[in-house]
Amino acid sequence: MDHGHGMGGMAPPPPSSMTNGTTMHHTMMMHMTFFWGTKAEVLFSKWPGTNTGMYYVSLFFVFALAVLVEWLSHCRLIRPGASDVISGLAQTFLHAIRVGLAYLVMLAVMSFNAGVFLVAVAGHTVGFLLFGSRVFKKKPDVDEKGSDLTPMRC
Repeated sequence: MDHGHGMGGMAPPPPSSMTNGTTMHHTMMMHMTFFWGTKAEVLFSKWPGTNTGMYYVSLFFVFALAVLVEWLSHCRLIRPGASDVISGLAQTFLHAIRVGLAYLVMLAVMSFNAGVFLVAVAGHTVGFLLFGSRVFKKKPDVDEKGSDLTPMRC
């Protein structure tokens, strides 16, 4: 059984449908190792496609998603003194949004495009620098907590 050896890290295309007794194959092959290049599929089928400009738009999109995940991880949107039930529901909603966006970044990285990987790491880094590190934070009051959500832990 050949497991894609000798195919440059790319898996053979799966059969898509049977037409008149012949099997038709997808023309796009999915990479199974990191690669450099602007011809990649990131998150959606045929996006960004072969347009180099759209590739850079997808890189910016992944970067912005990663920064947004870090902002949600360290922001304070719920006011102190709010109802416990309302605060709990708001925290749960914010957690669901943060996890969903984090999974989108992870799925983008699973395109195995090295550029996408680098901008995802850069986005998380810039987001943490802006929202999680001490560089841009004012000193908290004695009773004030840092954020509404606890940071994601490994």
